[in-house]
Amino acid sequence: MPEQPRTLHQGRAQRPRPARRAAVAAAGVIAAITLAACSGGEPPERTFDVAPYVHKGHVADCEAFKAQADAQAVLRADALDPNELDRDGDGIACPGLPAPKDEKRVHRDFMTDLDGAPVSEPLRTPPP
Repeated sequence: MPEQPRTLHQGRAQRPRPARRAAVAAAGVIAAITLAACSGGEPPERTFDVAPYVHKGHVADCEAFKAQADAQAVLRADALDPNELDRDGDGIACPGLPAPKDEKRVHRDFMTDLDGAPVSEPLRTPPP
């Protein structure tokens, strides 16, 4: 049987050294702990595309949304509320829709007329 030539590998070993492996593992554990601490234990934030509903006038009612959080995202994107999602003006859109819910109120410090258009100046009562 012919003998096969053997060569020795003259470069640096490809396998990480034990101390290097421990350092990489420690960095991974630290990253996982940091991510867990920063997340606060809350579920990941939902994303909803509000573009079809904002700055186009009245295009949808509460029935057009599957979840209250989606309607709230539209109200948050356009607080003038041309879609009339917040009929009582409390900053919560479509409270009767199912979860997931977003009940962080939208600040709406302006008045609207009956058509929902913003009133730029408050109504003044005539002096007596």
